[in-house]
Amino acid sequence: MEFCHQHNLVKPDTAGAERPFGIKVSLPPGDTFERLLGSDWESLHWYATASERDLAFKQMAERHGYYRTTDVTTQILEKLRR
Repeated sequence: MEFCHQHNLVKPDTAGAERPFGIKVSLPPGDTFERLLGSDWESLHWYATASERDLAFKQMAERHGYYRTTDVTTQILEKLRR
């Protein structure tokens, strides 16, 4: 597989590696982003080790500095294992 963009989530040297640990990102029912993404939207991210997944989970769940005081994230994060 060709990788031509820096923003790809899979590094070329690890593209064939097994990744049994994952994070599922989805929206709660009734979220306003459903109008843009659809009610069945989800994104899956896979990792080779549980510790990699747990670190990414922690970073994804963190409140980012660019949020306004009144902003609240509504994403649902779920740890997975295949």
